[in-house]
Amino acid sequence: MHMLHHLSLGVSNIELSASFYDKALEPLGYVRVWTDLRPGEQNQAVGYGQPGAGDKLALKQVGAAVGAPYPGFHLAFAAPTRDSVAAFHAAALAAGGRDNGSPGLREAYGPNYFAAFVIDLDGHHIEAVCKSAA
Repeated sequence: MHMLHHLSLGVSNIELSASFYDKALEPLGYVRVWTDLRPGEQNQAVGYGQPGAGDKLALKQVGAAVGAPYPGFHLAFAAPTRDSVAAFHAAALAAGGRDNGSPGLREAYGPNYFAAFVIDLDGHHIEAVCKSAA
């Protein structure tokens, strides 16, 4: 059994954030698995996961500027390959994210810890990580 069922992040603009995550998560093999967009209404949301499965990440419209939940919080996505980590980083930056650590080995975290770090449109720190040997 997995420890976490899903995680939700509050976002200030659901349409912009959904577009960002559509692009950033695609290289990792994750897609939008459900959508509840109703322009102008409250409580809009979208969910992401593996194709044909349930959501593991939900984005929820909360209105005003959000910012990261608290110092030290970040969300790491499992990546199938090192190339997909680099593609995640490039796609996230192209979609408006800010660089927070380019793709590369982070040997302090383990001999095969290959990761890239980005700050999303609302200030959430996100990461893609692959722990394969090559």
